[in-house]
Amino acid sequence: MTTIRVLGSAAGGGFPQWNCNCHNCDGVRRGTVRATPRTQSSIALSGNGPDAIVVNASPDILQQLRQTPALQPARAPRDTAIAAVLLMDAQIDHVTGLLMLREHRQALPLYATAAVLDDLGTAFPLTRMLSHYCGLQTHTLPGDGSPFSVPPLDDVMLTAVPLQSKAPPYSPGRHAPRVGDNIGLRIEDRRSGRRAFYAPGLGSIDDHVFAELRSADIVLVDGTFWREDEMQTLGFSAKAAADMGHLPLSGPGGMIEILDRVPASRKILIHINNTNPVLVEDSPERAVLARHGIELAYDGMEIAL
Repeated sequence: MTTIRVLGSAAGGGFPQWNCNCHNCDGVRRGTVRATPRTQSSIALSGNGPDAIVVNASPDILQQLRQTPALQPARAPRDTAIAAVLLMDAQIDHVTGLLMLREHRQALPLYATAAVLDDLGTAFPLTRMLSHYCGLQTHTLPGDGSPFSVPPLDDVMLTAVPLQSKAPPYSPGRHAPRVGDNIGLRIEDRRSGRRAFYAPGLGSIDDHVFAELRSADIVLVDGTFWREDEMQTLGFSAKAAADMGHLPLSGPGGMIEILDRVPASRKILIHINNTNPVLVEDSPERAVLARHGIELAYDGMEIAL
């Protein structure tokens, strides 16, 4: 059986964000709102054995590993269950955790698209930096929609699904999008045939992405913002959700409306920004999610596929 472990469920900066005094962040620090702190988004995939694939290496990865005993099987004096890291994009909050894994005993297997590996070899040269430590054994993800597996997790079949979203601000592809700047991940258990679709960043949903959502038994998707103008209204940014590569939850064509048309048995939101009112457990917005049968991911959540 394939298990999806949520290592982190917040967007970049985590929750509470270190320099933010919005209603949510201030409230969770003071204990005046019912909300649970979260680290930056990442999941781990495992099969029947102890080995796991970490999907996105968050800056919070050391804390996440400490909170997930299953990822430290202690089979040797120096050990880890991390068989490989797979990247969905080259965003800072998804790749800088690679630096924290520099003590890996051998070259760390890294799976990513050609566009992401290009960014990490040039604009943000993690591959060169880590060559002075453990090193990275890079694998380019198929760009033609063909499935692949990551040894030794042969019972977990994966497929990279290109998405329309944004490359990182530091990337040459920020204003000249390339196929592979962002992907979703189809996760299928070879034995049961059950399928999940993971997409922590979704700027828009075209026909092929909607087909992935409809064919999945479990969806784990972008819940970054409640409103399109959330950051603008709070005075934190001049950019709307779409400008940052995210589809808001509410409003016409928003994620809630999309998920209402999806028959999955579980619909779960991840990558929640610290400003999003759904983080407050007794908020009206959280009640809206419940009425639509939509869950909110939390650190430590385990999902059986």
